[in-house]
Amino acid sequence: MERRNRRDNFDIEDFGLPKIVVVGCGGAGNNTVSRLKQLGVDSATTIAINTDKQHLLMVKADKKVLIGRSLTKGLGAGGYPEIGRKAAELARSTLEDLLSDADMVFVCAGMGGGTGTGAAPVVAEIAKKQGAIVIGMVQTPFKVERARILKAEEGLEELRQNADTVVVLDNNKLLEYVPNLPIEQAFSVMDQLVSETIKGISDTITKPSLMNIDFADVKAVMGYGGVAVMLVGESKSQSKAKDVVRDCLSHPLLEVDYRGATGALIHISGGPDLTIKEAEEIVNNLTFEIDARANVIWGARIEKNFEGIVRVMAIMTGVTSPNLLSSEKEYTKTYTTHTKAKTIKKNSISQKINREIIKPKKRAKVKMGIEFL
Repeated sequence: MERRNRRDNFDIEDFGLPKIVVVGCGGAGNNTVSRLKQLGVDSATTIAINTDKQHLLMVKADKKVLIGRSLTKGLGAGGYPEIGRKAAELARSTLEDLLSDADMVFVCAGMGGGTGTGAAPVVAEIAKKQGAIVIGMVQTPFKVERARILKAEEGLEELRQNADTVVVLDNNKLLEYVPNLPIEQAFSVMDQLVSETIKGISDTITKPSLMNIDFADVKAVMGYGGVAVMLVGESKSQSKAKDVVRDCLSHPLLEVDYRGATGALIHISGGPDLTIKEAEEIVNNLTFEIDARANVIWGARIEKNFEGIVRVMAIMTGVTSPNLLSSEKEYTKTYTTHTKAKTIKKNSISQKINREIIKPKKRAKVKMGIEFL
């Protein structure tokens, strides 16, 4: 694989417009990709991968890949990240081909299940090794989903090691953001927010805008951003420049202290009445409390159907969260009488999967079972 390392040697003239790829791993990731496709994004290629054939058939994406067919028979990973990881490993050569010329890769997944939790880190690792900037967009479970929380923590830590930036979206914040919506609609809102953010960033990089975001700037902010939070806001009022910032800061999708952010990527959408002065005021107000040395880049696009409306989506990188990577500690502390049994059970499940599902397939030399749908 003779590909120059663009992470350290960057020249926009080498390739013109950057190639952006969005990969949805597992059910939640597939739903995000499907929603993105419905939005009509043409500035990014969408890929859906899953071990569940029936779910994959319902997804809208440019490319759909059923992985791990020899392991799961197309019936899903059963909530086991080990299966999702192995399925992705078996599909490594296929994934390498799909991501071979990507410059930026968004990896979307829900943490806590089987395919998304296990496959997302593998996809991120492949993309990163091939020179792309890798941004994880992941959703974490509700607090009541205790078993899924433990899996999510492990999957998130593995993804953090393989991605440049991981935007963490806490499903518990949905209860504050849209408290009265039925659960199915609430999840659709999260998919919509993620999809519109990806589309906004992609379009502002690749299409003429009021204020374009240069890919080199995106690389500088997201290339080594660590953990990130997404802020969203919208206003239709006369003082929309101030109100939209208030709305953003009132509804972070992860409990964080954003004031310690090391970078910010801000995308503003507005109608033909949006002025440069208003856009700049929004950026200034939104970043007023973060570190003066933080790398802040922003872009703005005019949408004809946004007359009198302004919408802001911001990604703050390098943040810290009291809830991130702490759930396992809290879980252990609260359920000390059950922890040992749970650990033994988890290990026995992993051993059983390895013994009865994964290793026999290797001994029998079963074909990888990659299937494009």
